[in-house]
Amino acid sequence: MAHVALTLSRRWALTPVALRIAVIYLLARLVTTLFFALAASLSTSLSRFGAAAGIVDFVLGWDAQWYWLVAENGYPSELPLTDTGDVAENAWAFMPVFAVVAKVVGLPFGSWGAGALLVSVVAGYFACLALHRLLRDRIGGSAAIWAVAFFAAGPLAALFQVGYAETLFLLLLFLALDAVARHRYGWLYLLIPVMAFTRPGILAFALFLGLHGILRWVRRREEPLATGEIVHILALGALATVAGFSWQLIAGFVTGDPGAYLATELAWRRHWVVGGVDGFIPFEGWIQASQFWFGQWGLPMWGGPVALILLVIAAGLALLRSPQVRAVGTDLRLWSASYLLYLLAVFFPQSSTFRLLLPLSPLWGAVAVPRSRLWRIGVLAVGLVGQWLWIYHVYALGNTFWQVP
Repeated sequence: MAHVALTLSRRWALTPVALRIAVIYLLARLVTTLFFALAASLSTSLSRFGAAAGIVDFVLGWDAQWYWLVAENGYPSELPLTDTGDVAENAWAFMPVFAVVAKVVGLPFGSWGAGALLVSVVAGYFACLALHRLLRDRIGGSAAIWAVAFFAAGPLAALFQVGYAETLFLLLLFLALDAVARHRYGWLYLLIPVMAFTRPGILAFALFLGLHGILRWVRRREEPLATGEIVHILALGALATVAGFSWQLIAGFVTGDPGAYLATELAWRRHWVVGGVDGFIPFEGWIQASQFWFGQWGLPMWGGPVALILLVIAAGLALLRSPQVRAVGTDLRLWSASYLLYLLAVFFPQSSTFRLLLPLSPLWGAVAVPRSRLWRIGVLAVGLVGQWLWIYHVYALGNTFWQVP
């Protein structure tokens, strides 16, 4: 028996990486499909999807409906208003790349949903390949494979199989991070604009490029920094910044309202803030949310901002001091810090918080660094349990704004 296990282990190690990742990915997708089927069987008449829910309903549910609307009808030239005169939820909150690509891919099937599912699943596999490439030289091939397994089967793995833009964005992001880490800046002139119109977050990448450039300048004696590289970093930082604000300009131009995009995004926040939202103030969302959630939990509301400060300090210390996090390399830590700061500035934490943390997926590498087989299997098991709980609560039970995935 031990000989057989050793033989299988050797064969697995000799199998091409792309094939190993394909096996892991397909097994993870099978588990997610089983979870979806079970959740559909447990869906009740109180759920958004009804008692007769099916897997297809989940694939096309929640935000997937908005992407479908963008693909079929485009964007409104007049912003819809609520009964109180506020801007209502509308398609301007959703970028066009995923919606359009899914429509093109779905044409042979006569179904946008089929195209969306294929794009998500295929992009997810290539994102796994890109994540492995991003991590293998930092933490080793074995740990990188485990990081891919955690990523493919983790708590948010359902997003690999629904009509959301997440996996496509993650593929582009991992390729962009890899290009920066290898100083192959030319690829970013293509990747940055596509990322910018796939999902919000490119401004975090602009900040990351700035920090990366500063670090390279500081280390220029140990790691030569050519003039051409300086030009690339500055130009790409500018490109990412312009791309990050371009959607707001486009929305303002089409609708005639310069604040169209921000007003649209704030339409979702009004569900959470008593008395409504007057406008966007950076970093205000997390302070409001910390007070809201502490109140919901029956705790003193003043404790919310205190807990928030402690959370920010803990995250900062983990990025700076944790040996496991340091193992993934400085660039990935800079990206993680940039994205967390971006979320802190623009986001209101609610039911979608965990989904919006997906761009931090390179940190699965830090989780995979410990070589204990028990640890790694335990992390995988916890991830699968978390995935089921997430699917169950936002699909089988999901029926209101605080259960949006």
